[in-house]
Amino acid sequence: MPKVAKWLGNTLEGLFASKFPLMTVINTEYITPFVKKICFQGDVSGMDFQIGYAIIIRVSDTEYRNYTVSYSDTEKGVVEIIVHLHGEAPGSRFMHALTTGEQIRISAPRGMKQYNPSVRQHVIIGDETSLGLAYSFLDAVKYKQHDCHFYLELDEQNNTVPELLGLDNYTVFSKDGTFQNESSVASLPVFHLDTWQDSNFVLTGNARSIQTVKRVLKQKNFRGRVLAKAYWMEGKVGL
Repeated sequence: MPKVAKWLGNTLEGLFASKFPLMTVINTEYITPFVKKICFQGDVSGMDFQIGYAIIIRVSDTEYRNYTVSYSDTEKGVVEIIVHLHGEAPGSRFMHALTTGEQIRISAPRGMKQYNPSVRQHVIIGDETSLGLAYSFLDAVKYKQHDCHFYLELDEQNNTVPELLGLDNYTVFSKDGTFQNESSVASLPVFHLDTWQDSNFVLTGNARSIQTVKRVLKQKNFRGRVLAKAYWMEGKVGL
């Protein structure tokens, strides 16, 4: 629901208040000037936060955006997101302006489960919009002692973010079209290691990059599961 009439948004939040809990911003941190971590606290008891689930946040009177949850603790009522601030988009303006003590409503989490604890190897491919998802994998794979590699195409000013978030086994690429070129994708080391044939591939971020990686996976006859969710597409608002 990227955009709805103001009256409809107000009505939905009133009628389904339990599905849109009021949260207080308890901490914000700029990892870089373009990547911000925001932590909320409120009553989220009974909500199911699975790795890869997203919440909806109203970023203006009429516009809503989806944000993947990077961390949650339902007992403490804590929910965290990591957002990419890009230009003057409504979501970026709203998130940039959020400060400690402000209150907003979030939706109940929903989406597609991205993590299968029975799979020992995971490959995460994405960009700045995928950083929250990447971070959400950390505790799970460390607890299970599973292998996880992150391939991230990032703007130069965000190259240090994976390290600052504590990600292990990551490779950063510049946004030079690598993930939209089948030959470049096919040359990634993971496609040449038999030990990764049964990996789960989680593809998020740019729709065109996801399509390219999926084609290469099909050509390589990978046996693992492919989970794909485009977060944005050039020229399309509110994907």
